[in-house]
Amino acid sequence: MTDNWFNPRGSRPEDGWTDVVDGRVPGWAHTGLRTGTLTDGGSLRLDSAPVERIVVPLAGSFTVRYGDAVQELEGRTSVFEGPTDVLYLGSGTAAVITGTGRLAVAEAPTDVVEPPVYIPRQDVPVELRGAGQSSRQVHNFGTPAALDAARLIVCEVITPAGNWSSWPAHKHDTERPGQESELEEIYYYESAVARGSEQVAPDDADPFALHRTSASDDRQIDEFRQVRTGDIALVPYGWHGPAVAAPGYDMYYLNVMAGPGPERVWNITDDPAHGWVRQLWESESLDPRLPYLKEDV
Repeated sequence: MTDNWFNPRGSRPEDGWTDVVDGRVPGWAHTGLRTGTLTDGGSLRLDSAPVERIVVPLAGSFTVRYGDAVQELEGRTSVFEGPTDVLYLGSGTAAVITGTGRLAVAEAPTDVVEPPVYIPRQDVPVELRGAGQSSRQVHNFGTPAALDAARLIVCEVITPAGNWSSWPAHKHDTERPGQESELEEIYYYESAVARGSEQVAPDDADPFALHRTSASDDRQIDEFRQVRTGDIALVPYGWHGPAVAAPGYDMYYLNVMAGPGPERVWNITDDPAHGWVRQLWESESLDPRLPYLKEDV
């Protein structure tokens, strides 16, 4: 068993980035993530390695310079404000990022070069998934239906306080064409006092969420973690879920997926002990707190 699958914020700093996860992590090969914070006048660099990337503003606005191009990212004030505009950069594209705020860069190694794509906030597909206490909001800016990438599959999820996400528990660790994909997955977490509760919560409130990964075959993995803003959980294989938003605290996570399979597709297998809960959604209503959108803040 390895200790690499949970990375608290700041545990993997590099070259100005708060955390860098990539193939140098033992047992990890197909995905990567960088997180960083910029203040006015600072910059973060992306090299020209054979890696495709999606630049995702978490909080703040940024300017990305690559080749002869300049792309402004309007961003947002918080991940709980709704979707953001993002920028896809094809493999081998070096860039310099300036601005003020926090950002994430999703990565996947590949030699296939796709053209850059800017996706404005209003074009990001917003999906309201589940029902009842399994209600959550998904921003599908980096999924196959929304973006032509080589290997990357990326989305982000907002889960209102007290709800369960990544539920029922599921896996994608075995290549079975048309049924299940083999994909690594990264969860980058943030948690905050639930919308509308800011005036009630004390200054020393400690927002957190819960993350669970467990074995689906003879490959050992057993992760049950309390996660806070900036923490990164890696899922190399196994059942994952639930991700739980504690009462009083909204939960966000950025998902980054890629794998060795020939097809860029997210096919999953539900844990047979829990997959039946999807039937409950047919008679339940969507959580009325959703959607979380910028104009509602």
